[in-house]
Amino acid sequence: MKRLFGGPGRKSGLILRIGQCMSAAVSIGVMASAHGFSSTTAFCYLIASMGLQVLWSFGLMCLDIHALRFNKDLHTNIIVSLFVVGDWVTATLSLAAASSSAGVMVLFAADTNICNSDLNLSCNMIQISIAFAFASWFLLALSSYIMFWLVASI
Repeated sequence: MKRLFGGPGRKSGLILRIGQCMSAAVSIGVMASAHGFSSTTAFCYLIASMGLQVLWSFGLMCLDIHALRFNKDLHTNIIVSLFVVGDWVTATLSLAAASSSAGVMVLFAADTNICNSDLNLSCNMIQISIAFAFASWFLLALSSYIMFWLVASI
């Protein structure tokens, strides 16, 4: 099996997982601190999806740390296949959540001017949260692509 940048058990893979976990956690924190986010289902879905992303990335980050610390090889068929399926599922959910939240935010900001009204909606905070969700998805998409090529090389 090839040793690719970002593969499991490598420092580059650990950096990708840390980036995924941190950007998803920041997205959750910023969205949860925004006033009025809970009135929209898409924003609640974003928090749920990013929560799953944090759990998945944190688990794989711990596995990468263990592999690096004890010099273990994580390039087995079962482990890489599990990584591929998990990455694809979480990537799909993360992209759907970030895209739906971005669509609702465009509706609020540009089309209905809800952000300019007197409602207590923290539009800027929500937009920052969505940006971090897309950053987390991008890192996860990169990881999914790498895992796909690892499975192809089995």
